[in-house]
Amino acid sequence: MDNTKITLPDTVSLDDDAGALVIIDQTRLPGELVMLALTKQEEIWEAIKTLRVRGAPAIGVSAAIGLYLAAKEIASAVIDEDEFFSRLKVSADYLASSRPTAVNLFWALDRMYNTALSCAGQGVGNTVKRLLDEALSIREGDIASCRRIGEYGLTLINDGDGILTHCNAGQLAAVRYGTALAPIHLGRERGMNFRVYTDETRPLLQGMRLSATELVANGVDVTIICDNMVSQVMRAGLIRSVLVGADRIAANGDVCNKIGTSGVAILAAHYCIPFYVLAPVSTIDLCSDRGDDIEIEQRSGAEVSDMWFKKRMAPEGATVYNPAFDYTDNGLITALVTDRGIIRPPYRESIAEIIK
Repeated sequence: MDNTKITLPDTVSLDDDAGALVIIDQTRLPGELVMLALTKQEEIWEAIKTLRVRGAPAIGVSAAIGLYLAAKEIASAVIDEDEFFSRLKVSADYLASSRPTAVNLFWALDRMYNTALSCAGQGVGNTVKRLLDEALSIREGDIASCRRIGEYGLTLINDGDGILTHCNAGQLAAVRYGTALAPIHLGRERGMNFRVYTDETRPLLQGMRLSATELVANGVDVTIICDNMVSQVMRAGLIRSVLVGADRIAANGDVCNKIGTSGVAILAAHYCIPFYVLAPVSTIDLCSDRGDDIEIEQRSGAEVSDMWFKKRMAPEGATVYNPAFDYTDNGLITALVTDRGIIRPPYRESIAEIIK
């Protein structure tokens, strides 16, 4: 696939006529641009679990559309409202079991289910229509939210800056624009140019496979580095700021994000480089007081030892530890850039103020 000649479609959308959630299959990038039309709950669950769709905002939108499709299917088989709500709750819990860390998954499902409950007594057909409106509202809200994050983020960077990013928190992690990469995409719309360094992001290579793909497609000057090269590019003076996303932000401002984020933050602090976390307010979880309260997803060791090799590279008998995320202490974070504004320390107070 020649990335310089493609325009990436929206990462997540609804084909209501076909009863399908339509996603870019991110496991096929950068080699192929493959669109999947998922019609069954099992397919949607599998797509979230196996990272065919990934990134906290995109997962949330996918879950919202998925629960609407479940409601539509349930309504075609039952008339009794109590049974409808009972089966809808089962579907919501099923989708919620796909991944444990990204709070947007649970936020979107709760919002959809609460919308359904608010329609109690109004008929199943009306409830399904309201769920369609809510799912589309969540999707359009994500696009608007990411654009606002981009606007706020642009106030923190300058034309020509060298920027480091980790994992993928761009268009492919949302519907459009993304979070951490939103200022870069928005800046490109306005004729700005940046020198972006994206680390490969072991073990699933989201930085190399996904961030680099969408940045090249947008004409951004992007350089891929290995994860262990971050200190060197910082020491060489190539990085003016670090932009990363978040899968969940605790009430005290600790951030849970893709494994390796905390190491990048520690290095940025050592070299006195601003470290910015960009995420919608929906990523803030006030039920998690601090980072250690957030469950870290443990994934298959084969992602480390086997996935990208013709044969297993680790010796038999060796175990593999593969946490998908880590915690970045709030003291390492220069600012949180949200769709409602820029949050600065002290984070607990600032977060409470912005989301009240």
